[in-house]
Amino acid sequence: MNSSVSPTRIHFDEDSFWVDLSDGRVLGVPLAWFPRLRNSTPEQREQVVLSPRGLHWEALDEDISIDGLLAGLGDLANRRKTFAA
Repeated sequence: MNSSVSPTRIHFDEDSFWVDLSDGRVLGVPLAWFPRLRNSTPEQREQVVLSPRGLHWEALDEDISIDGLLAGLGDLANRRKTFAA
């Protein structure tokens, strides 16, 4: 997927983060999908850098692509691989 939208703003509530997109959509994303963000402080969360392709937190070593959010993907780093028998 190659999205033509970019993030314009991000804000947090107790359980989610909200990403405003350049096309007017707003994505609500559960913090449970991204353990590094869920376990971070509000101050750490505010240190996000917005880029045309996504969100980056240097201190948390977290990168989230807009394409991944639009596809409904959470943190893939810690997911167990499952195989069909």
